[in-house]
Amino acid sequence: MKNGLSSSFRGETLRNAMRLLIALTLLLTSVSPAVAQQKEKKKKKDAAADTGGPIIPLTDEQQIDYMISEMLGAWQLGDIERLHRAYADDVVVVSGIYAPPVIGWNNYLASYQLQKARMQQVRMDRINTFIKVAGTFGWACYEWDFAATVDGQPSAARGQTTLVLEKRNNHWVIVHNHTSLVPSAPLASPSGTQPAAQPPPSKPS
Repeated sequence: MKNGLSSSFRGETLRNAMRLLIALTLLLTSVSPAVAQQKEKKKKKDAAADTGGPIIPLTDEQQIDYMISEMLGAWQLGDIERLHRAYADDVVVVSGIYAPPVIGWNNYLASYQLQKARMQQVRMDRINTFIKVAGTFGWACYEWDFAATVDGQPSAARGQTTLVLEKRNNHWVIVHNHTSLVPSAPLASPSGTQPAAQPPPSKPS
């Protein structure tokens, strides 16, 4: 009798153990894909973070708009590495002053650094941006509003910029930058005469 009970108990214990094993196996197989998906999402997120780009894929127009924002932010902060990512090594830059074009990234960098050393509290706002893409080339134009302390004095300017861009190694870069200053209308003096014209503040493109 004892042997029968003992055998029955062992059989029941074995069946319970088998049921538990099957349940655990089913649980693990149902969890594994979810864990794998989470790992894949994290991997993609980390990869996007490494490149410094957005996670969601963008159209070419959106990529250019994002790059312009990055470029203007780097220009204001003096972030040379990020600024260089926006400009091609063979870029041509036409500034808002009467001067020959600046050819090549190294020449543009030297000009930019000279001007940046004179400026503090820089602010540059961009409005009315238009972007067009045709194959691996694109162009963008926008208005800007600039304010800063230059050589210890408040300075402000407005203007327009046109960029020509090329997609190289799946990355949009500026190959031509043309900036124009918009002259400010002179204010009438109390006597009714016009004040002497002031040269517009220089503004790197």
